[in-house]
Amino acid sequence: MPALTLREVLTLDPVRAAEPELLTGEAALDRPVRWVHSSEVYEGANFLDGGELLLTNGFGLTDTDEEVRRRYVRELTARGAAGLAVEIGRSLPAMPPEVTDEARRLGLPLLALRRVVPFVRITEAANRAIVARGLSGRTVVRPWGDDHTAALLADLADAQPLNQPEVEARAALSGFHPGPGARLIGVSVHGTREVGAVDRAVRTLGGAVLRAAFPGDVLALVAVLPGAGAKTARGRDPVRAVQEAFRTSAAPGLTVAVGHAVDASSGWLRWSETLRAARTTLELALTVPPPEPNAPQGPLVTSSRALALERELTRGGVDANHDRLTRLVQHTLGPLLAWEAAHPSDLVRTLEVHLRNGCSPTRTATLLHIGRQSLYQRLERIESLLGLEIDDPDLLGELLTAACAWRVVRGTGAAGAGAGGLRTVA
Repeated sequence: MPALTLREVLTLDPVRAAEPELLTGEAALDRPVRWVHSSEVYEGANFLDGGELLLTNGFGLTDTDEEVRRRYVRELTARGAAGLAVEIGRSLPAMPPEVTDEARRLGLPLLALRRVVPFVRITEAANRAIVARGLSGRTVVRPWGDDHTAALLADLADAQPLNQPEVEARAALSGFHPGPGARLIGVSVHGTREVGAVDRAVRTLGGAVLRAAFPGDVLALVAVLPGAGAKTARGRDPVRAVQEAFRTSAAPGLTVAVGHAVDASSGWLRWSETLRAARTTLELALTVPPPEPNAPQGPLVTSSRALALERELTRGGVDANHDRLTRLVQHTLGPLLAWEAAHPSDLVRTLEVHLRNGCSPTRTATLLHIGRQSLYQRLERIESLLGLEIDDPDLLGELLTAACAWRVVRGTGAAGAGAGGLRTVA
């Protein structure tokens, strides 16, 4: 299907509401419009790449002489502009005759907008129509064919170069309207090719969702509305709300990774970040053994913040960090590893679970399914072998990092033998 033309742009409701009057360039109305921009300065031509319709309120033309105005029109034409639309009535009481004369001479479509309509309404409507026309006309978008939702999610997750109007237009084309004040959270689900697992969770949240199935996972961008989520001391936690929704609705055997929350209005780069965090977290959840035993029933639901340390340790790839992590583990936990090699025990895991849970004996013993007395014996053994007190605040960070690094190195090494190891990290 051909690209949207200037003639078609003029039929859009927000454009018609501005009461456009075509002053010059009728013969060029069927030229394609690649994008619609607005600019209030006469140097706006410098920002064009060709094929754009430029909107201006004419403020930059009010205090300039005739030659500057003519040069402005010449520069727009030289940059390949599809047309110029000037708002008449506020900054400019009438179209300057030299602008009309130069546009007529060069064949540039010149529009006088007789009524004030916010340019944002015109650009949103026009660019949305341009994107919709472009998507419907593609023979091949990506390997998933005409699934526009999958194409958008893939572009975001792969950090493809995009722009905000394009992303918003493509999201709206897929029926995704986050709503004012919404927080967006990336989600990656492994173990199913059905998007129903995501839909069921979103229904309990009452928000909007952009989701599609891919060969390795189901990827989604979930919009959580203000007020949703568990109440905390600082407000409601949308990440926790999404996790709980999947825990109660997802089938046993599924692995669900949840990214961090971003404001819907924060821009497409932030949307991309939470989707990438969800996918990275999913790969870690599938590759690295968890520090604590999983619940025997239900799905495994984790988050990028729960695996924040693992993500940092593997930034740039496991192979690139393997030697560094191995040295860190040996330097910090060498005596424990030597003991475990000679005596079957679970000291390193016990240490990590204890540190992750605030050194709470009750919580640690419960998670490890052992009695408190057995836990105390393990902790005494750890302190004796390392020659330190594990609740020393100066040591907590180093010990936890080393214990986590040991689990990452051991887990990815075992996975790599049969599954290629950890493929990507962000």
